[in-house]
Amino acid sequence: MPASEPTIVATSMGFTSRDRGPWDAKPGPVFDLMAELAGADEPKICYLNQAVGDQPTAFTVFYGAFAGTRFRPSHLALFPMPTVDDIRAHLLAQDIIWVGGGSVANLCAVWRVHGLPEILRECWEAGVVLGGVSAGSICWHVGGATDSFGRTLRAFTDGLGWLPYGNGVHYDSEEQRRPLMHRLVGDGILPVSHCTDDGVGLVYRGTRLAEAVADREGVAAYELTPDGAGGARETRIEPRLLTA
Repeated sequence: MPASEPTIVATSMGFTSRDRGPWDAKPGPVFDLMAELAGADEPKICYLNQAVGDQPTAFTVFYGAFAGTRFRPSHLALFPMPTVDDIRAHLLAQDIIWVGGGSVANLCAVWRVHGLPEILRECWEAGVVLGGVSAGSICWHVGGATDSFGRTLRAFTDGLGWLPYGNGVHYDSEEQRRPLMHRLVGDGILPVSHCTDDGVGLVYRGTRLAEAVADREGVAAYELTPDGAGGARETRIEPRLLTA
C-alpha cells in the first residue's frame, strides 16, 4: 500500500560498502525505512541515475546491492533515450524511487526536458516514497550548495522546490559546505535550510520535517535560520539511529 501521506527521504547516506570494496555495495538501513514508510513487504524500487548521466557502472552496483534481498529493483535511464516506453506508468507502479548523487544542476535540467518533475510530483502525491542522496536530496528542495559548476562550491537555486527549504548535504565531510550554506541563508539566497552530515537523512511527511535519521552514531542534522545580522543561526537536530 502507498505511504499514508506524501513522503520524501532526503539524505547524505544510502548504500554501504562490503569488505570487498566500494563497487560491492549493500543497501543501508535507510532502504528498510523507506520500505516501512511505503508499507511494502517486497518493495519495488526504481533507480534514477541522471545526476551522473546514467553511468552504467552505477546501475551495476545498484542491482548487485539488491540481489537476493526482498527489494524488486528496476531503473529508468534517459541517456541516450528512455529505457521504458511509458515513464509515467513505470514510476507510478513503484513503492520507492531512489535518486543517486552527482550534478544536481544537470539532474534537474534533464528531468525538465523529459517532463519528469510533473510525473514525479504525481508519484509523490500518490504515495510513492521518493528519496535520494546528495544531488538526489537537494533536488526536492529550493536548492543548496553544489559542485555542479566546478570544484569551488556555488549556490544552486533551481531545484523542484516541493520542499520549501534549502538543503545542505555532506555537511561534516566537505569543508566548503557549512560556511557556504551559512552565507547563502544569511544573504537570503536560500530560505531556512536543513543540512545533513554524512550518514544522516531527513524524513519529510508532506512538506513538514518529521524526523532526522542516521545509520551511524555521532552525526546530526541541522536547521539554518537567518540571524538578522547577515549570518545564519545553526540548530542541531539529533537523529534517530536506524538499525541494520
